[in-house]
Amino acid sequence: MSDPHNKTAPPHIAIRPEWLAQRTEAALDPELPIIDAHHHLWEFPDKRYRAQDLLDDIASGHDIRATVFVECKTHYDTDGPADRASAGEMRFALSEAREAAALGASTRVGAAFVGNVDLTLGASAGPALDHLMDASEGRLRSIRNIAVWHADPNVRASAATPPPRLYLDPSFQAGFAQLAPRRIAFDAWLVHTQLPELDRLAGTFGETPIVLNHVGGPLALGPYRGRRDEVFAAWRDDIVKLSRRANVHVKLGGFGMPLFGFDFERGELPPDSASVAEAIRPYVETCIEAFGASRCMFETNFPVDKGCFGYGIAWNAYKRVTAGLPSSERIALFHDTAARFYRIAA
Repeated sequence: MSDPHNKTAPPHIAIRPEWLAQRTEAALDPELPIIDAHHHLWEFPDKRYRAQDLLDDIASGHDIRATVFVECKTHYDTDGPADRASAGEMRFALSEAREAAALGASTRVGAAFVGNVDLTLGASAGPALDHLMDASEGRLRSIRNIAVWHADPNVRASAATPPPRLYLDPSFQAGFAQLAPRRIAFDAWLVHTQLPELDRLAGTFGETPIVLNHVGGPLALGPYRGRRDEVFAAWRDDIVKLSRRANVHVKLGGFGMPLFGFDFERGELPPDSASVAEAIRPYVETCIEAFGASRCMFETNFPVDKGCFGYGIAWNAYKRVTAGLPSSERIALFHDTAARFYRIAA
């Protein structure tokens, strides 16, 4: 993998198992039920993260009841129409979910899927969505089209390379209109400078449930490095505005990505959960205050965030940040909001 500190490099931190093994913690509040609302499974020439790898991470003492698989451009079909290629990823995710069950996992891996169809196909996205639903055998709950874009090449917050203002493109919105009739939600991924674009999309399509990934990506890359307070203020203002859209939810996580600038990976030892909690607290608390626990859900974003801290460390950090909240709110944040949004049955 590329140098994780090169801000023009692909935006994932290399996973170092020996480094991660230097820090383990007993699970806090191990009885708290959890749905991991965002993780990936993949197999590429340079990296793999399969069902067994996820189960190894889950075996950290936390009560992970179910997980949500999120698209990552793996195992696409190569011998059919391009607009149907992502069906191969759904079949892969389904196979991995069944592998986890065959291994005796108590966690329902891939209880819901987030897939990908290019919504700029407009009305033609409808048949592609139907094909994807069939390939998922009914587990498809949401579609993600990544919109992360910035004019400065030093701001490399995603491996995706979408055009600017994707969510405001008329062709995209024509495709987006195909979601609600099929009871399909939308996972939005963009950075903080683009939050007003999501606000406009959500206002136009108030009947479509939307969940913002990774707290909306407050940037600490390139020209934003060293400007955390200024960025936080701008991000907070737009988060509060976005929270007024009743159809918008937010995922709390992704804090191991370089875009946040926390540099957890630079330590001689991996960070402990108290250190992670201290760093992420302002972002988590702002989102909960703005959206309420009923529209927030925790995610690990594994294995992307695994370059910075272990799976159990992430959940302990989230539990530390929310320790003062009422039990009903914590259950919503860790389990019930994701269960409702992604229609995961008990």
